[in-house]
Amino acid sequence: MGVVRTDESRRSEIEEFRRMLLSCSAVVLKVTTEDDSNHRRVTAANRNEHAVDQMLVCVTSGVSFLGIAIVKQLLIRGYAVRIIVDNEEDIVRLREIENSGEIEGSTRATNNNLIGVVVAKFDDRRSLIEAFDGCCAVFHTTAFIDPSGLSGYSKSMVEIEARAAENVAEACAATPSVRNYVLTSSLLACIWRDGSNGSLPTVVDHNSWSDESCCSSKKLWYALGKLKAERVSWRIAEEKGLKLTTICSGLITGPRYFCTNPSSTIAYLKGGKDMYAHGLLATVDVNKLADAHVKVYEEMHKTGGGRYVCFDNVIGSPEEVQRLEQETGVYIDTSSHDATFRFELSNRKLDRLMSQTHRCMNVC
Repeated sequence: MGVVRTDESRRSEIEEFRRMLLSCSAVVLKVTTEDDSNHRRVTAANRNEHAVDQMLVCVTSGVSFLGIAIVKQLLIRGYAVRIIVDNEEDIVRLREIENSGEIEGSTRATNNNLIGVVVAKFDDRRSLIEAFDGCCAVFHTTAFIDPSGLSGYSKSMVEIEARAAENVAEACAATPSVRNYVLTSSLLACIWRDGSNGSLPTVVDHNSWSDESCCSSKKLWYALGKLKAERVSWRIAEEKGLKLTTICSGLITGPRYFCTNPSSTIAYLKGGKDMYAHGLLATVDVNKLADAHVKVYEEMHKTGGGRYVCFDNVIGSPEEVQRLEQETGVYIDTSSHDATFRFELSNRKLDRLMSQTHRCMNVC
């Protein structure tokens, strides 16, 4: 598909994945490839096949920083996880981790958790269906970047993002075992609207949608790509009866995130001046975002899915902007900032769910 990551980014992601495995004492890694006769099935000790299928989920780009965080949260909750990577090189590196003995030394013999890794291409729907086979849910976390690594996200990436999301949604709908689908969208798919007529609601929440023409006119290609990816996913979900949840995330933050994801950070912050001026520049810690993904997924067993906005901080002062600039290396012009914010970001829907889950855990 013409989408590449830098070697440095790939190495960082694999190293972070290794750290995650070592930190989880109850993890067994099983790396599989296309040549393995049973590579599409992941089994866990002391579980029958039906039980495994109930607890086996798939995470795309599971060695990305967000993917790793989601995998860790899933493992903590007892799920088995099948990770999709897009090239054999990552498979080789993961097998080297497996064979190094580092993971085995931290694994308990009685452990029931398991990570499986397979290769699948987002422009090959059949390979996705094969990768999803046996999984009861799919988390699509993939974020595409500009191969040049300079502009962050070029216009050509928009259709690549949308086509990949379309293929994943179609593959989910075509895979009998998949019951639920969680898509990582972006807050940018909610906030970019034409406010010239002054009739827009002041609250921006899960019911808000960005306008394609607004994104195009401002050349906000990352926002447009996320918007089109989410819209095509909802269309397919409605047509095929697929249970879908989307999480519209603020700018992801966390240890080492910005230095290993410079392109997506640059792309997100294009238009940062307007976002800040209107109270729409928000961030979210990667671990909180991962926790939200899993809790929203578990809520899907009770409801039919839905849309959620996820952030934990709205950048509201020059001092906060300066800190963000220092962390990201991206300059945000605040010279014409109007102190009166026009909009209010709201994640009340997600907050209610997270607080209910927290109370339930305390009571139970």
